[in-house]
Amino acid sequence: MNHNLHTSRRQHGITLIMALIMLVLISLIVANAFTLSSSNLKTATNVKFRSEALAAANQAIEQLVSSNFYAAPVAQTYTVNLNNDSSTFYTVSVAVPTCTRATQAFAAAASDVELGTALSSGDTWFTDWDIDATVSDSVTGSSVRVRQGIRVMISGTQKTLSCS
Repeated sequence: MNHNLHTSRRQHGITLIMALIMLVLISLIVANAFTLSSSNLKTATNVKFRSEALAAANQAIEQLVSSNFYAAPVAQTYTVNLNNDSSTFYTVSVAVPTCTRATQAFAAAASDVELGTALSSGDTWFTDWDIDATVSDSVTGSSVRVRQGIRVMISGTQKTLSCS
């Protein structure tokens, strides 16, 4: 009987050690799952901030293109509010638009009403422009650079002034 009592006590010790090892393994798995979920949350948040910065850059480019930027190309800064509330979320810096190419357009009749007086002389040009917008947000740390090419039809006089 003494031999069985000694074996029984030793088995209780092994059970305790195995239980502690299992507890450590489960704790490591839980800690790893927490770290993984935190990483996924950070990644999703970074993607969101990058997407918002990209949308802000595109909105600033649209504002630039909607103006007569080719009349006097200069660098501009736009403040973009994506949510249309009272705070400004992103500041977009647009470099000086660069005319990369100019090709003469079709010759319009001198009295073409649809083109207007500036473009109805028959001296019209298709100009290709490179627009470079950069968004850097110090709060979120997101930074995006968008380059967009556009084509604008302008008069020969305007082409001479802004597209050399």
